[in-house]
Amino acid sequence: MSVILPVAQRGDVILTLKAASVAESEFNSAWLNELAAAMQATMLERSGVGIAAPQVYISKRVIIVASRPNPRYPDAPEMDAVVMVNPEILEQSDVTVLGEEGCLSVPNERGQVQRAQSIKVLYHTLTGKQMESIFEGFPARIVQHEIDHLNGILFVDHLST
Repeated sequence: MSVILPVAQRGDVILTLKAASVAESEFNSAWLNELAAAMQATMLERSGVGIAAPQVYISKRVIIVASRPNPRYPDAPEMDAVVMVNPEILEQSDVTVLGEEGCLSVPNERGQVQRAQSIKVLYHTLTGKQMESIFEGFPARIVQHEIDHLNGILFVDHLST
């Protein structure tokens, strides 16, 4: 049974910081695997479709993307959860899409955010294996939203522009 972690809320300093990279020596470690399991349990408990480590008070570059229909996103496409360590967007489409976003750290608020329709992401697995994946549509939106968290950006920061 994984631990459900507290979720940082807008105004918490950790959400404004640029998260540190996970070091080579941390791959495949018990703490990294436990962090990922606890992040996933926390995300599921709160009907999230993604979560970033800074949201659970850990300033490290770890995100989980797990699109699936739930009460907060009834039309979300189904995909297997992907844990990404040190994710980096390599390419993004010129085509952008306006879509509704919410955030576990900004409860009861939604907004229309412009995001790239498709992205190519370079990341590592929990064991340190390097991966490259292409995401489109809603999953691409989740990845961009979660990577923003790693850079201290909340979706509401995009709304004032």
